[in-house]
Amino acid sequence: MAIKRGSKVEMNGSSASMTDLMFLLLIFLMIATTLINSNALKLQLPQSTNVVADKTIISVSISPELDYFVDKDQVQFHEIEPMLKQKLVGVDKPIISLQSDEKVPLGEVIKVMNIAKNNNWQLNLATRQE
Repeated sequence: MAIKRGSKVEMNGSSASMTDLMFLLLIFLMIATTLINSNALKLQLPQSTNVVADKTIISVSISPELDYFVDKDQVQFHEIEPMLKQKLVGVDKPIISLQSDEKVPLGEVIKVMNIAKNNNWQLNLATRQE
């Protein structure tokens, strides 16, 4: 004698609520990523060209001992900006070439970069070939 059940319970679940949650999460992440502001500085990295530019290039160097040099003249940090302004009087679109040792703290490099940014000077971050 076989016993039959009157009603069967279906074990299927609906995935509609899960897709709604994923869609809302996707929209939230898309909106959140567009609101992030980047505070990065735009750098023009040196390129390998054989043509010498007719623009004025002034070199600023930072040694591992945190000595500052403007065109091979040793200066204190607070003297960099006035010296650059003096050398760049009447120069149209000057270029500042920043050279620093890899052991120099990044904060020191950024302080010099900010000088160029505040005066609207073009800045090249010089590198050496390995």
